Amino acid sequence: MPALTPEQVSLKLKAIPEWSAKAQTLSRTFKFDGFLMSIAFVRRVAKRAEKNQHHPDIDVRYDKVTLSLTTHNEGGLTEKDFTLAEQCDEIFAKFSES
Repeated sequence: MPALTPEQVSLKLKAIPEWSAKAQTLSRTFKFDGFLMSIAFVRRVAKRAEKNQHHPDIDVRYDKVTLSLTTHNEGGLTEKDFTLAEQCDEIFAKFSES
């Protein structure tokens, strides 16, 4: 899957406004009501990432989880990154409802 052009990245970012792109990486920080909630979210993201065979870098800081996405073997952002970002947003939305 080829890396997206800067123009394509800019267009795709409009669909995921909470995410930012910097140095060929998509990232977003999610906030929770404590550490255990953060870990529960990470577990759900991990299951989805494993299913997609596309794994984010995950940084957990108590009540905050930062996800960073890139497609290393393509040297930049691809459709896979944007698809997983959208799926993580869906997980967060469902997670927030419970």
